[in-house]
Order: sequence, then structure tokens, then C-alpha cells
Amino acid sequence: MTPFKRFFRARLFAGLEPASRKFGFDRGEPIDRYYIEGFLDRNRSDIKGRVLEIGSPEYTRRFGTSVVQSDVLHAEAGNPHATLVGDLATGEGIPDGAFDCLILTQTLPFIFDMSGAVAQSYTKLKPGGALLATLPGISQISRYDMDRWGDFWRFTDASARQLFGATFGLDNVAIETYGNVLVACAFLHGLASREFTRRELDHRDLDYQVLITVRAVKQPES
Repeated sequence: MTPFKRFFRARLFAGLEPASRKFGFDRGEPIDRYYIEGFLDRNRSDIKGRVLEIGSPEYTRRFGTSVVQSDVLHAEAGNPHATLVGDLATGEGIPDGAFDCLILTQTLPFIFDMSGAVAQSYTKLKPGGALLATLPGISQISRYDMDRWGDFWRFTDASARQLFGATFGLDNVAIETYGNVLVACAFLHGLASREFTRRELDHRDLDYQVLITVRAVKQPES
């Protein structure tokens, strides 16, 4: 057993404090970001035209293809990246039918009216536009968000399918899950992706869903 594996098991079963309370950002790339960025990379053909992202344009810049306009939504004024200040749950401040792609990475847990946010996302997309969303399954609380606007929800593939299918139609929604028992324990402890092999990270166990991804397409009206 490697020194790291000995440390991990000792910490896992004996320790009362996590290795990181920042999801592993202070140790390297968080485990959920490994899955999030892989998902966006595989769907970069959707990130085109006019794109709306939450908080910053990081993923639009990294994974976009033929992006004509990059918009950033923030709930409050003062974000230097924001081109729009509004409320995704009500649609206030966001133009209807304007976007070819919406990127919602780890956004819905912090919106109490998540059904409203999904419905408004549909309204804001152009016909044929794609929503790329990621959702936490097994996860620690985000203390930063909890103390500011709230951390309300965790998901499963079943809840994601019902939530997005009710608005976009089940045939227009693709759901995937990532994680396993080792990864789930490690993520709760705040360990980083670099501390695991790709084989360990890529093994999927449907009973230990760390991250859920959603690709939902707004079908053109017939």
C-alpha cells in the first residue's frame, strides 16, 4: 500500500475533519471538476453562437466553438465579468429566446426554485439550443454559497430526469452519472483528482453518484 493510500484510509476512518473544506481546490483540481470539464469537452460543439454562463465566462472560453457572443449572468451587481444581472428562477433581466447555449455548472443547488430556473432556461434558449448542466449528487455543503444565498439541493439521475424532462421532454434530455464509492468518500474529504488514477476516477457505480450531467435540447416548434 502506498503512503497516500495509508494516509487516505487512516483519515477516512479515524479523522473527524476533512482534508479540505473547499472541495479540494486548495489541493489541486477538485474531483467534480474532472467530470465537469470532461462533459463540457465532449459537448463543445453545443457551445457556439450566443452563449450564457453563470458567474464567469471560463468554460465558454475554454470549450466554446464558433462563439459569437459570450454573456455572463450574475444575481447581483458588482461582478466584473457579468454582462447581465438577473434572476434565473424568474427570468428577470435575461432576454427570451436569445441563446444558442446555456452553461449551468453546479448552479441549481443554490436556487431554491429550481423548477422555475429550468423552465426559464428553456424560455431563454433559441429553438435548437442546448442547455449543458451539471448537478451535485454526493457532496459536502458549499459554505461560501450557504452563507450568501443558500445551498438547497442534491440530485440523483432520477430527479434530474424528471426535473428537466418535465420542461424539455424526456426524449430531448440525456443524463449521465459519474462516481463510485472510492471517489465519493474522497470527494467528501476534499481530496483532489490528481490523487487518483484515471481508472479509479472513471469507474462508474450508479449507487454512488458524485456528479450528474444533463444535456437538454429545445426542439424547434413544428
